[in-house]
Amino acid sequence: MRGIRFSVSPFARAIIVCGVIAGVLAVPRGAFAEGPPPPAVTVAHPLAKSVPRWDEYTGRFEPLQQVEVRPRVSGAVDTINFVDGQIVKTGDLLFVIDPRPYQIAVDSAQADVAKAQAQVEVAANDVTRAQQLAETRAITLRDVDQRKATLDVARAQQLSAEAALHNAELNLEWTQVRAPIPGRVSDHKIDIGNLVQGGQSGATLLTTIVTLDPIHFVFDASEADYIRYARLATAKERPSSRQFKNPVMVRLADEVDWSHSHAGVMDFVDNQLNARAGVIRGRAIFENKDLFLLPGTFGRLRLFGGNINALLIPDSTIASDQASKIVLTVNADNKVVPKTVTLGAMYQGLRVILAGLSENDRVVIEGIANPFVRPGAMVAPKEGAITLPAEAASN
Repeated sequence: MRGIRFSVSPFARAIIVCGVIAGVLAVPRGAFAEGPPPPAVTVAHPLAKSVPRWDEYTGRFEPLQQVEVRPRVSGAVDTINFVDGQIVKTGDLLFVIDPRPYQIAVDSAQADVAKAQAQVEVAANDVTRAQQLAETRAITLRDVDQRKATLDVARAQQLSAEAALHNAELNLEWTQVRAPIPGRVSDHKIDIGNLVQGGQSGATLLTTIVTLDPIHFVFDASEADYIRYARLATAKERPSSRQFKNPVMVRLADEVDWSHSHAGVMDFVDNQLNARAGVIRGRAIFENKDLFLLPGTFGRLRLFGGNINALLIPDSTIASDQASKIVLTVNADNKVVPKTVTLGAMYQGLRVILAGLSENDRVVIEGIANPFVRPGAMVAPKEGAITLPAEAASN
């Protein structure tokens, strides 16, 4: 059984369409124009304040002294008198080279000295006798002069023999290789029984010693930073690190903030810039009583760079846009406008803004988490204030 069909005349259709249009026109105009209200945010002007500027540099720790221990005489190693990695003092015995050949040389030199002394004594007696015989004209004055010359030669030979003895004694002393500086010794590079070569060049490396307390930290600063420091020193706003031990701090790779950093002072600035790299070398010194800091360790140094007039905002108001940092502001039309900023260090809980904001900007400090608060969106701003935590606590 097929369904029943209804037919509508053209006139009836016209009446239905007119009724629908009339119903739509009867709806109030604001019912379609009104949307959700703009999101509410809190805005505040950046806090303008003079704050200390801390410049940061990457560098590494270096020992004040570092010595390669090499023998001055050749021979076989008899003993090794230290444990690898131990702390040694100046003069501690490290190695002993077979002293027997050098002891023989000392004994031989002592015999030569005794021989020379005997020859001097004989020549002196000959001169005394010649002078007595010359008074009786038994010999000529020429004979006397010859005997005096023989005495002078004998005395010179004695001096030469004594110098050879001192040299032999010195070589014998050098068979005992001692620590020239205090510090931590490395491992031994040779074993007992090995033949080592001594001398001024080509000597065998036995081990190395580095000092640990105090310890240096070496870094490079840019030419622009050096010029800025020089101008601050000229204006007497910051003393030069050449004449004053400016305080510095260093934190290691596992120290995420400066609360656990290590305190030191500047003690050297190089006398010229590296023309190729455009940097100048600086150096700080740190106490290292617990010997925790080791030469070669990388660190991040913070150096006082003078007071600057900066703008402060809460760190939570800063967002990341790929490689740049942005801050949301609200203009006179209550629209959100993003601004790219250059960040400085933290100062008493607030982030220092070096560039990108002005004192008249209204920064969004609350309501950023709302997804509707985005660039170009209309917002309902509420005035707030940015204060330092210490000031907020006192109020």
